[in-house]
Amino acid sequence: MSTENIELISQLRDTVKKVCDDYPGEYWREKDRARKYPTEFVNALTELGLLASLIPEEYGGSGLPLSMGAEILTAIHEFGGNAGACHAQMYTMGTVLRHGSDEQKQRYLPGIASGDLRLQAFGVTEPTAGTDTTSISTMAVRSGDGYLVNGQKVWTSRAEHSDLMVLLARTTPKDQVKKRSEGLSVFLIDMRDALGNGMTINPIRTMINHSTTEIFYDDLSIPADSLIGEEGKGFKYILSGMNAERILIAAECIGDARWFIKKASDYARERKVFGRPIGQNQGIQFPIARAYAQTVAAELTLRKAAELYDRGEPCGTEANMAKMLASEASWEAADVCVQTFGGFGIAEEYDVERKFREARLYRIAPISTNLILSYIAERELDLPRSY
Repeated sequence: MSTENIELISQLRDTVKKVCDDYPGEYWREKDRARKYPTEFVNALTELGLLASLIPEEYGGSGLPLSMGAEILTAIHEFGGNAGACHAQMYTMGTVLRHGSDEQKQRYLPGIASGDLRLQAFGVTEPTAGTDTTSISTMAVRSGDGYLVNGQKVWTSRAEHSDLMVLLARTTPKDQVKKRSEGLSVFLIDMRDALGNGMTINPIRTMINHSTTEIFYDDLSIPADSLIGEEGKGFKYILSGMNAERILIAAECIGDARWFIKKASDYARERKVFGRPIGQNQGIQFPIARAYAQTVAAELTLRKAAELYDRGEPCGTEANMAKMLASEASWEAADVCVQTFGGFGIAEEYDVERKFREARLYRIAPISTNLILSYIAERELDLPRSY
């Protein structure tokens, strides 16, 4: 890594730490209890341009590579914050950037970069399709000068806090295409116009404060220029963005793992039982050391995936492995941290139990471990497709 990159990472981490210091555990506990969106924290990140780091400078962003975006998200989680409320602002715009028209880029990207427009919502998953994306049934049918959208999405996080949504819908029924991946199109929806005019958002209460929702589309009318790229090519478009999403989620997991390891190590040095620090006991220190080793190994995979992505090289396997290994490392570190704290690990005041719950999410989202293993088996080991 060049000296210039090392200095940039140091600057980014210092900036993130100052923000996180302004929003300590008490802030997150209050939001968690009330299931409120961390608006103040998101605004602070936005004002510093951190969420626009991957948008090219010509559109008002910083033009940083994905690897630097990963460093930002790692730091947010390492210093006690949670980027789940806003991380999509960093990567969802990539669909517009890579596949949108010049007019769409000029119209939307500067506003996304400044934070005047929030592009947080990504409508893909459906109740009956799950991770079988090619089986979605939400339809966008040509009608006059636009499209009429009908269907339902689920687990569309941050929809209540977004102005725009990237929506994947069928424009050709599945029984009329040769391949299941054909006939899918991507649209950029202005939710300010859509809400109450064919779009209904219902919040879903979960074990963590993740602001997720289900969305119903009932003859939602959208203009023709909502279409991103070519009609019917949408599946390919979203695949190109999924690698970035997996890499950035992996970065958050690395940050969580570091937080848990530091929290556990600090407590193990300070907590004395039977006249000695509990960290002196191998039963305490060995699990923490193992979690550290797993985290370092996962981080190396993450760095490789990010480097491949930044060079424009294929990185599907690496991105998926990074997400899987990092989520497992953070979950192991979370469990070790709770075990180290004992009963205090489930007390709100230490923030361990909250982040413990948050860490569990990433073993199933945005893609489950089993789907990643299936991908590796098929693509890298030449084994028969298992689904």
